[in-house]
Amino acid sequence: MKKSLLWLLALALISTTTFTSCDDDGDGDMPDPDPVTIVSFAANSDNYTTLAAAVQAAGLETALSGTGPFTVFAPDNDAFQALLDSNPDWNGLDDIPQEVLTAVLTNHVVSGEVTSAQLMSGYYTTLSATGFGDANVSLYVNLDNGVTLNGGPQVVAADNEVSNGVIHGVDAVIMPANIVTFATSNPALSTLVAALTRADLSTDFVAALNGDGPFTVFAPSNDAFAALLDSNPDWNSLDDIPAATLEAVLSYHVSAAGNVRSGDLMDQMEVPTLAENQSLQIDLSNPDQPQVVAANSTANIVAVDIQGTNGVVHVIDTVLLP
Repeated sequence: MKKSLLWLLALALISTTTFTSCDDDGDGDMPDPDPVTIVSFAANSDNYTTLAAAVQAAGLETALSGTGPFTVFAPDNDAFQALLDSNPDWNGLDDIPQEVLTAVLTNHVVSGEVTSAQLMSGYYTTLSATGFGDANVSLYVNLDNGVTLNGGPQVVAADNEVSNGVIHGVDAVIMPANIVTFATSNPALSTLVAALTRADLSTDFVAALNGDGPFTVFAPSNDAFAALLDSNPDWNSLDDIPAATLEAVLSYHVSAAGNVRSGDLMDQMEVPTLAENQSLQIDLSNPDQPQVVAANSTANIVAVDIQGTNGVVHVIDTVLLP
């Protein structure tokens, strides 16, 4: 009996030592699964495999697998097919020049994690470079009817959480926007668009502002145009403003002197305009409220650095009069 008891104690001791040794070595622990990143999510999905291939083709795989966090507006496979179909020379991703593919893909990425509940109507800075120093292309988000981006693509599958950010699926590729796109996509600038596209103007402003630039535009808001119409009892709509007057006013809000961002503005700085022999002056005497001073009016700058591929837009609250 005593002998049997000694054998049982010995076996218990051996078992305890064995299990303790396994735990100490970590052999009993289950390995942690690989984190699901933006890239691995796309690569292993049903709808975003073309995006994963595009990221790899552009050499962005390492960057978008990094810690981030990033917010990605991810075009689905059908969206990329529509992009390829839009150009007769593009039969596959390899036909898109790498610099173009990189600019397009980074235009879908915003630094930081922004869920659908955190999104607000307004402008976000993407990772898409412009060539104007460190100025990156802006992205306009409109929440009036779902989530619309730059006036076209829409979010159709929000809040796919991954280890290094969040992915919102979109139904079209978002091309980097120029200043015309920003004007036409923002409802608060619709009167400016109507003015620029009035049929009886001798200048084709839309064609001009679709050019290479770079341009700096001081864009009057809808309220600014409403105040302009109220200033003259004979003006009930844009159509009542003489064409020559309207054309001179519009030219006065555009400069072809470069991509002048808010950080480039200096007090008493003169900004030449497209209006002949007319310039604007910057007033930074109140650092909390930058202003643009014209010959016969002064405007507050209420939104700055809406960055396009061919220039920058600053929104103002008054129509400037030459």
